[in-house]
Amino acid sequence: MKRGLIAAIGVAAMLASVAACGSDSSNDSKKAGADGYKGQTLTVWAMDGSTPPGWTKDLKAAFKKKTGATVKFETQKWDGIQQKITTALSESTPPDVIEVGNTQTPAYAATGGLADLSDLKSEIGADWTPSLSKSSVYQGKSYAAPWYFADRVVIYNKKVWADAGITGTPKTRAEFFKDLDAIKKKGKAEPIYLPGQNWYFFDGLTIGQGADLVKKDGDKYVSNLADPKVTAAMELYKKYQSYSKAPKDKDEATPQQAEVFAKGDVGAFVGMGWEAATAIAANKKIEKDIGYFTIPGETAAKPEGVFLGGSNLAVAAASKKQDLAKEFLKMALGDKFEGALAKESGIVPNKASLDSNLKGNAAGEAAAPAAATSGGTTPLIPEWASVENEPNPIKSYMTSVLSGKSPAAAAAAVEGEINKRLAQKS
Repeated sequence: MKRGLIAAIGVAAMLASVAACGSDSSNDSKKAGADGYKGQTLTVWAMDGSTPPGWTKDLKAAFKKKTGATVKFETQKWDGIQQKITTALSESTPPDVIEVGNTQTPAYAATGGLADLSDLKSEIGADWTPSLSKSSVYQGKSYAAPWYFADRVVIYNKKVWADAGITGTPKTRAEFFKDLDAIKKKGKAEPIYLPGQNWYFFDGLTIGQGADLVKKDGDKYVSNLADPKVTAAMELYKKYQSYSKAPKDKDEATPQQAEVFAKGDVGAFVGMGWEAATAIAANKKIEKDIGYFTIPGETAAKPEGVFLGGSNLAVAAASKKQDLAKEFLKMALGDKFEGALAKESGIVPNKASLDSNLKGNAAGEAAAPAAATSGGTTPLIPEWASVENEPNPIKSYMTSVLSGKSPAAAAAAVEGEINKRLAQKS
């Protein structure tokens, strides 16, 4: 079985975590049930912040009661985690259960290091939200299962909007632009802060247009930036960016867009719900003025397309505890604990029927509708990993268009580099 290391996985998912279990030489032949796996330990690596304390405590207790086995969580740091997971999967005693970033799943599956979980999906995944479970499938087989997700929303300043005479929040893209026009006309605040290289928002617009960033050319993938639908998405981005004073050659972290918003003279920005906490940390006074709404689409019936960042749970192919690992996934991904995780952390759960657990969490409530109906990801192919590495050619494309170059010319200028990266082998 191939265990080649992945040279570049890329940071596509904002919420990637890892789970692993120290395997022993014993066979996993016992059946589930009270004390069925008594004395065994399932070690779970989790990225810092991905397993809230209440959820973790209750899950460990329930798992112990059902199986007799112990779950041991070990917190991991983001830096270097891709290499750490890949190395672990290449060893003879790999982690048993692994939490991987959703867009990274195909790259890990391509190494042969993940177990086929198609039977698990058949058993418990009938009502998983399709847009969320899609990333767990590689070459027609399920090598992971959807766990939790997040997408971008509009975080806005209620005071700025009220001062511009706006009541309520927009339900369509046209209404959103009308509101931005009202703020612009008022002249006291920047309608929206949108840097030229917030490329995950651009990816969402591309998803909303029904386009993809790559296409198949024979037996290989190549850039699809010249697609008219991608051009339409970029033109939409350009219109949004025209309401902003943000630099055209920087992303949302340079400077931190939430800190710019915190000054109180910006109407809105497009970001992750947790970015509101960054704004509040920079200016406590703005907390009372913060609101959220789903990014509006062309019609009120369907929100704008959004990039879904999140995590899947997988099982190492060489694990000697396959059955026990699957018992863990059944419990962690079941309605009880999936709903509890959504309630405690405000993340989007793996099925729409559990979105009610987000009630009272304004950011979560704003994120859920688009995740269920309009969510998507970057291309789910192992070859995509290196495209996102800095300097990201798609960011260069965006800046070029915003600076006056035609979308066709901007695409032509970077497609050679994109195709070169797509041709790299892991």
